[in-house]
Amino acid sequence: MITHHIFLGLGSNLGDKQKNIERAYRQIKKRIGKIVSKSAFYITEPEGFESENQFVNSVCEVATTLTAREVLQETQEIEKKIGRTTKSENQQYADRIIDIDILLFDNQIIEEPGLLIPHPRLHFRNFVLTPFAEISPNTIHPVFDKSILQLMSELSQTSSR
Repeated sequence: MITHHIFLGLGSNLGDKQKNIERAYRQIKKRIGKIVSKSAFYITEPEGFESENQFVNSVCEVATTLTAREVLQETQEIEKKIGRTTKSENQQYADRIIDIDILLFDNQIIEEPGLLIPHPRLHFRNFVLTPFAEISPNTIHPVFDKSILQLMSELSQTSSR
């Protein structure tokens, strides 16, 4: 059986946000695989929409024998189990009890209906890059051939202009 190393981004801005992410981590361990590492929790402002609710974000690395499509199905089931009822579409974002995104799946580039890996907005999101860099700064983004730390540095340079 092949073991894949994947990175997942988690976020919550409704209810007991840290508890929501901790519940998601328990489900990830049960349904997807062994959590190799996980970042601290980061408090961030919503991006892409207006909300009074700050987010708690975290990133984890998981060792799994599931395929990328199976991981997607499991993350969606975990979101439902925790209470998420709707998904963001066409970059129309809203408050959410839990959000789990597949950031990387090994060093693969996957472009299938409903499944894009690496996550297409990963390199634009400081709320993902910061916790990702905490646990795996030298992981290489397979499209840009740059480390997570390099992507984070480039994002901070462009946003400070």
